Amino acid sequence: MGSGNIYDKKISLVLQGGGALGSYQAGVYEAIAASRYCPDWVAGISIGAINAALIAGNPPEHRVARLREFWETITAPSSMWPADLKDPWSAWQKKLGGQAALMFGQPGFFTPNNLFDWLGATQPVSYYKTEELKATLERLVDFDLINHPDGIRLSVGAVNVRTARFAYFDSAEMPIRAEHIMASGALPPGFPPVEIDGEFYWDGGLVSNTPLQYVLDYMPRRSRLTFQVDVFHATGDLPTSLEEVAERQNDIRYASRTRDNTDIFAQKHDVRHAINEMLSALPEELRQLPEARRLHSFGCVTTMDVAQIIYRPFAPQGAAKDYEFTRPTMLTRWNQGLRDAIATLDAAPWLAPAEPHVGMRVFDVMHERLVAQHAANPGAQKGDSNVQPIAVKKSA
Repeated sequence: MGSGNIYDKKISLVLQGGGALGSYQAGVYEAIAASRYCPDWVAGISIGAINAALIAGNPPEHRVARLREFWETITAPSSMWPADLKDPWSAWQKKLGGQAALMFGQPGFFTPNNLFDWLGATQPVSYYKTEELKATLERLVDFDLINHPDGIRLSVGAVNVRTARFAYFDSAEMPIRAEHIMASGALPPGFPPVEIDGEFYWDGGLVSNTPLQYVLDYMPRRSRLTFQVDVFHATGDLPTSLEEVAERQNDIRYASRTRDNTDIFAQKHDVRHAINEMLSALPEELRQLPEARRLHSFGCVTTMDVAQIIYRPFAPQGAAKDYEFTRPTMLTRWNQGLRDAIATLDAAPWLAPAEPHVGMRVFDVMHERLVAQHAANPGAQKGDSNVQPIAVKKSA
């Protein structure tokens, strides 16, 4: 894959929240950075907001390196967690890694409140402190670059604690600081709310865990290719243990009903196209009627392509998967994101011409490949060693 954006549409990258799962997104971006699809707009929630800030807040040649530096900073060294362990040891490693994060926090990210904080007249409103995250962001992210008029647009979502209103902090509308990124990832009761201009904000994932609709609905609309990178999979197998029940519960809670939401938006955008087609068939005198002019305001001629790249692990990850920050697991997720994104970029189904009446198309290359793989091996079960990640050759 070459460099330089020669695609004729605007390009956006939207990143879902998901804690430790976010290293998958970093791998996806590594592939995108080496392609001709350079985003002009990145949007994220929670860990997606942090990854988005690392991308928007660095020049192109340093973005992948800064992502890697962040993920290596907040994950325990490999010497503490040996790689390539087999079950049942790998399952225990994941559990211990999650428990270590709960007990001790993660370097450069969050630390537990100490015992004396809980003994005072005023108790903390969270289990952890996030001062280290602020220092990490200010070290790795150039906020002057984010706020430069020619910089990549950055949008991050959070929810107002007092009003429950969802808010987007958008570099096209306001200067972005480290506090805006921290607010998007302030998931209670783990992390404290973040004060911005006299109001306090929590993690945007409490309301919506993906910023897709904000990007696609922003006015004025522009024809756009959006890479939607999700780390919770909306569909899954029936759990067979309490551990898998807890994992599946988190998937359902945070998956944001990805497919349903995207399908609904696609239907709405197709209707916008239909409105324009209908009005264009009317005589001029009818098009000038107030009712027709009002209807015209709901129409749209833009085309939206959404390429979904969704983390689908090949074995159960456990209920602690979103706070299991061991280095081997981080690298495994990063590499899977890299493979999945390369496969999606190489397939590039959005390059096929769209039908005139279609306002939005949704592609999921890896889903289609996995369906074909399972059809060829129908006896494979969840976690079966015969079901392997699809090998992908990286483009030159």
